[in-house]
This record gives sequence, structure tokens and C-alpha cells, in this order.
Amino acid sequence: MNSKSAKQLPHEKRKGEAALSDFAEYVEQQQALRFPLSRGPATSAATAPHSRATTAKSAQADLDHEHHDELDDILDSLDLSDPAPRVRLRELLLSPGGDAEALQRLSDIVQKRLLEGHGETVFDVGIEDNGDSMKLTHDEWDIAYKRVIEAATKLRADCQLLLTKNVGGELDGAPTKDKDCSGKVMVRQAPSTAEEVIETRIAVVGNVDAGKSSMLGVLVKGDLDDGRGKARVNLFRHKHEIETGRTSSVGMEIMGFDTKGDVVVSDTPGRKLSWEEIGKRSAKVITFSDLAGHERYLRTTVFGLLSSSPNYCLLMVAANNGLIGMSKEHLGIALALNVPVMVVITKIDICPPQILEQTINQITRILKSPGARKIPIFIKNREECINTATQFVSQRICPIFQVSNVTGENLDLVRSFLNILPHHGRYDAEAPFEFHVNDTFSVPHVGTVVSGIVKSGVIHAGDDVQIGPDSLGRFTQTSIRSIERKRIGVPMASAGQSASFALRRVRRKDVRKGMVVLAKLDGAPPKVYREFVAEVLILSHATTIKTKYQAMLHVGPVSQTCAIIDVDRPFIRTGDRATVAFRFVQRPEYLAPGDRLLFREGRTKGLGIVKSVGYDPSKPLMSKQGEQDAAPPQAAAEENKGTEVKAGA
Repeated sequence: MNSKSAKQLPHEKRKGEAALSDFAEYVEQQQALRFPLSRGPATSAATAPHSRATTAKSAQADLDHEHHDELDDILDSLDLSDPAPRVRLRELLLSPGGDAEALQRLSDIVQKRLLEGHGETVFDVGIEDNGDSMKLTHDEWDIAYKRVIEAATKLRADCQLLLTKNVGGELDGAPTKDKDCSGKVMVRQAPSTAEEVIETRIAVVGNVDAGKSSMLGVLVKGDLDDGRGKARVNLFRHKHEIETGRTSSVGMEIMGFDTKGDVVVSDTPGRKLSWEEIGKRSAKVITFSDLAGHERYLRTTVFGLLSSSPNYCLLMVAANNGLIGMSKEHLGIALALNVPVMVVITKIDICPPQILEQTINQITRILKSPGARKIPIFIKNREECINTATQFVSQRICPIFQVSNVTGENLDLVRSFLNILPHHGRYDAEAPFEFHVNDTFSVPHVGTVVSGIVKSGVIHAGDDVQIGPDSLGRFTQTSIRSIERKRIGVPMASAGQSASFALRRVRRKDVRKGMVVLAKLDGAPPKVYREFVAEVLILSHATTIKTKYQAMLHVGPVSQTCAIIDVDRPFIRTGDRATVAFRFVQRPEYLAPGDRLLFREGRTKGLGIVKSVGYDPSKPLMSKQGEQDAAPPQAAAEENKGTEVKAGA
């Protein structure tokens, strides 16, 4: 094959981009089936097998009727279906000081919003639930704000004034024509125990030398960088990383915010707080996964992106280099996984203005392309920052910051944005317990420890569990000795939280990344599969893909070589969507329909979602009619001729 045919043609590239955007929407629909939203009816352990059996039917129904979550949220806020008369918020906020009933009703409203927001909410003082203005004067606004503080205090919560309109002062935004007073107030509940701390996971990606580790060092420690790598030293885990300045592993760092929205840092300048200190003093913790930018470590980066189940993705771009190298690869993976993306342009202090303008134009063009379909929003002031953060549940918008880790320019905007960032993700605490292992340790005087993400259900210290599968597909019975979150001992862990378990009677060499920990059941052991069927999209491949093609497959924390054993057409090319049957080469794994997968051979080749587990060779994906239609005319004629000869004989 000559070199020309190996290069991807422009029309093939455009086809792949458009297909990526459509496929991301399909993945989102399937994810809704795998991990239902908490506001729907909770799935109990008894109904879980039945729900998996009806997944295929529901998927088809979802495809027939497209669901708009954002429209539902608007309709819910309007309460169109509620016939009961309701007291307007204005009356509750401006009620006399001694009116205990009005204060209690206001507290109930705030508590309901805190439950919806996992312990925090942004309260619009001066705006009714249906979006109408309360037309508050300056004096009325002061009374209303005090009432919100009183209601929050009853619920062990603190208030932080984020932004005001027509009130005056440092936090006042652009004035409106109607001169009505209003403001946004962050209400955050103080966690009674360590397991109630709000946790948001952010994956930090970008090309090598984009300043990922330096930026995290500055955000977490509070001190500025010296331009020579001073801020990033604390984040590195290996000696060779410190010497080269390049991350090669998945580094973890946490940043805490207290109930008043301030970053939890040490009182002593230059001292870095331990994870235990941050966890105990914080009401909200942001966990950063510092991923490798070098192409050599792409396998580690893909594993970090899939195994850590990030709520958001932070894409770092160096102002003087632009979106080059692995940045596009990382952005493509984040878009494919349907993770909301925010962009930070670093090193603006050393970048000439014309080069910075080129970088901004390039990022805008790529985000608006058919493959991404994002709306870039450049955040330059506090008002834009707060408005964008409260609306970031919409995955169509992409905030862009321009910062310098040396001068500290705009870093306060990034901190404010992270403080307000709403909790985002699909978790079902009522479903059977499922925990994915993404790292293993052997701790002296403790034993074997596994860390990862609780995908569903709740687990308590002392519970009996099973971990597996091993190379033969079997599960080992064990129990949870103790549980830690952010290096703080906790009695339980629930869906959506990252945690570490100390296991009894299990050796370190018997556990590996990619295993699952499940609740112990009296019935048959959990089923594991070597073969499964998936709907895949080919992002980029120089030639065609047929059966017997092998690639490295990533499904959550599982990384294993897979072979294609069946396809629903003779071959697939770049931009094609197809139903494909895979077989794990080394050992069976625990899978479920709705799990997202990504396969690569060097660079990323394609992505997909598991449709069904197991494969029946007697029911091939491609029908005989399809084979005949796809066969070349000459081959079909020869086959017919052979059939005739046999009949004559």
C-alpha cells in the first residue's frame, strides 16, 4: 500500500467529526439506562436483573423519543402541574422578623434545594422560581438577604454573596435598566461527618509542556510559580518526573473549599496542607487527576480518564504553542465520553499578543467544529464567571480562561469558578453495590488496599463482599476491614464517591486494576464474559477494519487486548458506526450493557458502548443476505457456479 492511501483524506476527516457528535448523544442515552438519574424512581436490588433484561427495549424507546433534560428542569421550576396555591418567595423573604412560620417555610425551600444540589445551592434573591423579578428596593433587598442567612443558619449552612445587581459595592455587576435589586447567594451546608463532604472529580489533560502540574500546584498550594517549575515539584510521584519535569503517572491532588467559599490553605506561607487537614476543614473537595501529556504515556492518560469517572475535564493549552499534539486527542476522548469541558490557556505572561490571538482563534474554530459543537465563552470578569458556572450543567457551553501561573493573572476567576461548579454525574445509591478498582496497594500493618470509584449502592465497614474476576473468571470472598476517603477514615461510602478499602484475607498479588468489588450474594456467583457485543464508532484508521483485528481496549479501569470476532458488515472505515463482537484475549471481565469503551492501536482508533454481554456464534451479526450484497460480483458468480456443479453431481 502506498503512502498516499494511508493518509486520511479531508472528506473522511469531516465525516469522522460529524459522526463523533452524533455518537456522543447516543452514548448519553445509553448511559441514562446504565446509571439512572437520582430524581427518577430508585432501582432496588430485586428489580435490577429485570431492568438489565429490558435495556434493549428501553434503548429503542429512548432513540424514538429524544429526551430533553434541560427542558424538563425548566418545566419543573415552573411547577405547571402543581394545582395547590403557593406562597410567593417575595412574601417569605420580606415577612416580619418575628414570623416563625414564614421562616420555617423558607428554610424548607432552602433545604429542598440543598438536597437537590448535594449540600450546596445558588439562591437567587430577587428572582421568583418562575424567573419573574421581585422588584425589590435596596432596603427590601437587605431584609431579604438577612432572611436567607437566618434560614440557612437553621440548616447549619453558611451564605456567600457571589454577585449583586443595582445594590452597589464591590460585588455589583453591570446595572440593569429596570433598577430592580437582586443577587446570587451560595448556600453551602457544613458536613456533619467526613462522608458528607461534596466531592467533584476533574481530569486535567493537555499537551506536554502546557503547564498542567504547575497550574495545579499554584491552585492547591496558594503560592505563585517562579517560571522554572517550583510549583509542580510537590505533585510528582517519581524521581525521573522531577528531573525531566514531565508527568508519567496519574497524579492526584485535592483542593478544599469551606462553607463560606474560601480555599482551605495553610496559615503558614509556603506550607502545604496534608489531605487529612484539607478533608477535615472542607465542605467541598475538588479532586484533580493530573494526567500525562506526552504521547508515550497515552495508555496511562486513557486509563486515568476512564477509570476516575471525572465529572468535568480541564483542558490546558499553552498560549505560545496552541492546540497541538496530544491536546486534540485528549479533547476528542473527553467529547466522546460526554464529559463537560473547560479550557485554560496558560503562559499568557510570556506570549506575544499576535500569537495569543492565533491560539484563541484556533481554539474557537475547533470548539465550534461539527465534532465538538460547543459554544466557547471567554471569561474575563467575575460576573461572567459566576453566570457561566451556574449554567455549566448545559454541556453545550465551554468556558475559556486565560491565566498566568507566574503573575497570578485571572487565577482568582478559576478559583471562584471551581467553588461554584455544580455537582454533575449519574449515580444510583439504591442499586446493588458495585465498586471499580483502579489501583492496589500493600500497606504495612493494614494489608491489601484497593482504591477506586463506587459506581452504585452503599457499602459499610465490616460488610462481606466479593472481588474478581481472576484469570479463570472466579470471585474471592472477603470483607471490608476499613474505609478511607481522602485519607480520612469513614464508616461508609456511597455511589459517586472515590474511596479506598482495606480487605481481609486477600493478598496483593491476587488483586489487580480492572477488578470489581460486589456485594456478597447467596445465589449464583456474578457472571463474567470473555465476549461481548458493542456499538462502535471508528474515529481514525488508515485502512479498513475486519474480523481478527486486534487493539488495546479500555472499559472503565479494564485495559486488555481485544480481537474482533464478528462485524455486522464486511469491513468498517473511518467515520463508520457498526455493531461489533469483541473477545478478550487474556481473561474474562465483568461488564454490563451501557459501559463506555475506547480502543486504540497507538493513537485512539475508536470508541463505543457495550450493547450486550456474551456472543452466540450461531447468530452472526451480519445476515447471509448482507454477505451476498457485500460480496464482489465475480465472487458471487463463482459461488453460484460451485453450487450448480454440486447440484449436478
